Amino acid sequence: MSKNRIEWIDLVRALAILTVLYIHATDGIYIISSDLIPYWTPFSRVFQFISLFIGRIGVPFFLMITGYLLLDRTYDDERVKKFWNKSCKGLVIVTIIWSLIYAVSIQLVAYSSIQVNTIEAGNLFFSHMWYMPMIIGMYLSMPFVANALKNFDPRTINQATIVFSCLAFLLPFISIVCEMQGLQNVNIQYCLGFSGGVYGIYIILGWLVKKGLFKKYSSNSLRLLAIVSFIICVLFQWYAFSIDFSFSLWYEFPFILTGSFALFELCSRREKVRGFRGVEFLAKYSFAVFLIHNLFRIILLPMVVYLPYTEPVKAIILWILLIITSYAAAVIIYRIPKFGKFILYMR
Repeated sequence: MSKNRIEWIDLVRALAILTVLYIHATDGIYIISSDLIPYWTPFSRVFQFISLFIGRIGVPFFLMITGYLLLDRTYDDERVKKFWNKSCKGLVIVTIIWSLIYAVSIQLVAYSSIQVNTIEAGNLFFSHMWYMPMIIGMYLSMPFVANALKNFDPRTINQATIVFSCLAFLLPFISIVCEMQGLQNVNIQYCLGFSGGVYGIYIILGWLVKKGLFKKYSSNSLRLLAIVSFIICVLFQWYAFSIDFSFSLWYEFPFILTGSFALFELCSRREKVRGFRGVEFLAKYSFAVFLIHNLFRIILLPMVVYLPYTEPVKAIILWILLIITSYAAAVIIYRIPKFGKFILYMR
């Protein structure tokens, strides 16, 4: 397996899972500590805003990897059936199994303590499972999209991606800005059903990176784009907070798109990755850890949240503990014969 691995892809995959764990650790601490909001320092609030940007690049990374690896293929009827049988069927079964595991876990946690709010516990347990039906839908459409892309010049697809991105990212951003300024119900109607929406755009971007469409842009330009995107995300959140506007940074925010894309393209230019053996380990178990980690978050949160430290320190502690426990569990489960690989969906 090592001989066939693309080092920079494993680097991005490792970064993606680490950022997902990071945002779930940070979110967990700040959600549980929400009653203390009036006492948070400005540094604590800025830390939360920075963490949201860092955490939100994980899913775009996973999606762009998917586009990079799966869209540059040719599918016929036989290959479509094989792809669905190998990838989609197993993913559906694993999703059902882990949904049941989390559902039973919620009941056990609620049964062990009457003080547990099952709705809040459910939100913490299932906070990552929204990704599963989304990626299953993308996988089902992948062969048709891949074959369609073969008929077009990448530059044509890039032009279409720009148009779709304006519809999926820019127009909602304009609506939010208008609402922040007191202009209510500014909502431009559009439909991106056949495009896969914002998630489909991330996947197409991965394919465009593989086609080398962005090599003409210098690495310094991409670094600047990533830095500017980061600054805008943090400042926008701070402004929303300062005017008491309810805003949640999510994947349709245009500067999450530009920031994650710039970082992905920069990573694609690395031929070698330092400490690759460690990176390879993190990447190998990344999806398994994604499935597992919320079981440990709900266990670790009550212990970490009462530590005599500030929220940023507690978030970092929880993140480190999540990495250690989730990877340890993944390695142990993986070694169970005929069961480990299946339940963790490891290929």
